[in-house]
Amino acid sequence: MHPTIQTFHDLVLAKSHDGIPALMAEDVTFMPPTYWATWTGRDAVSAVLGHVNEVFTDFEYRRVFGDGVDWALEFQCKVDGLDAVGVDLITLNDAGLMQHFEVVMRPHKTIGALRAAMNERVMKDPAFLKHKAALS
Repeated sequence: MHPTIQTFHDLVLAKSHDGIPALMAEDVTFMPPTYWATWTGRDAVSAVLGHVNEVFTDFEYRRVFGDGVDWALEFQCKVDGLDAVGVDLITLNDAGLMQHFEVVMRPHKTIGALRAAMNERVMKDPAFLKHKAALS
């Protein structure tokens, strides 16, 4: 497994968010499963992922697929007691940093719970609101 992917995997499972920003390109892009938008930039993406890491419970990776710059990390978790499965689709740049990060999940009901939980958290986070304003 690529060292960036292994480190990301280990940090997520440890619920240790502090080391994750260093694994991202400065202009990383992130596409969440909850709506059709793209977040751009290490600070904004880090803010989103930090909140997700606290919303997901019983999180575990089931399988990791990939080679070179393209990786898929299949996971399962709960959101507000609802089961979910998903995949982190990660593309690395030439420097081995995360350049593009997309999350796909199911079922729809759990994605709705994730969106509600995220909205509740981030609307109280001044650092996150700064990034949201830049996205608008």
